[in-house]
Amino acid sequence: MTLLMGAVAYDPKVVTIWEGFRRWLRDRGLPFDYLLYSNYERQVEDLVAGRIHAAWNSPLAWVRAERLAAAEGRAVRAAVMRDTDRDLTSVVVVRSDSDVHSATDLRGRTVAVGAVDSPQATLIPLAHLRAAGAADLTVRRFDIGVGLHGDHVGGEREAARALAAGEVDAACMIDANHLVFSREGTLPPGSTRIVAQTAPFDHCNMTLVDTAPAALADRFVALLLSMSYADEAVRPLLDLEGLKVWEPGRTSGYAQLADAVDQEGFYDAKGQVTAADYTP
Repeated sequence: MTLLMGAVAYDPKVVTIWEGFRRWLRDRGLPFDYLLYSNYERQVEDLVAGRIHAAWNSPLAWVRAERLAAAEGRAVRAAVMRDTDRDLTSVVVVRSDSDVHSATDLRGRTVAVGAVDSPQATLIPLAHLRAAGAADLTVRRFDIGVGLHGDHVGGEREAARALAAGEVDAACMIDANHLVFSREGTLPPGSTRIVAQTAPFDHCNMTLVDTAPAALADRFVALLLSMSYADEAVRPLLDLEGLKVWEPGRTSGYAQLADAVDQEGFYDAKGQVTAADYTP
């Protein structure tokens, strides 16, 4: 038997990463292969149905996998995650000359967000703003890469551009991208300031379903955790994937997103897609 993993092809580099990891894992005796998906919803459905054993999941895909599995009498676990997946935050940014100085000042204003299914640039920051008292928001959404759960940075970047152009009062993005957009000039240095920041949350994880062959699943997890940045064979792959080391998975960092999903009516309690305008 071969351990079969799903990954979403949000960028051509995904092929390079998992071709390299497949070779590395096979060299260490693990029968391993992967499938590429065009969107996370199909990947999660195949995972819970047992058509694949593991899935490299976005945080939103994890929320759905957990709900869908429970509804089907199955169980999933977050086996490993990148060191860079832990304790992230999103920020709400305004132009430096704006009269907005807090989340409540955004009441009745226009806020730019990423794609409809972006945890970091749409779901979590909008829930944060509303909880902070920013009522009656007009949301301008940039639906680029729908189905990729915000892995495609295009929606966030267009939200930033709308802010720079004076078309909106604020824009939402993950804090790391605020720095990237400032460095690359999308947001000229010194032209913006942060008026709100979410609590920390976690990002992707390697999700395993309970129908996966146990010995192969355990070996897969052990090999991922054993990868060393000092290993010249895997270092370029780790750099492409954006990590220095794989960490044990945890689920404590997904509550904020699960609450946002419920507020937006994105999935129901059984993991069915209920967002009316979401077509991955």
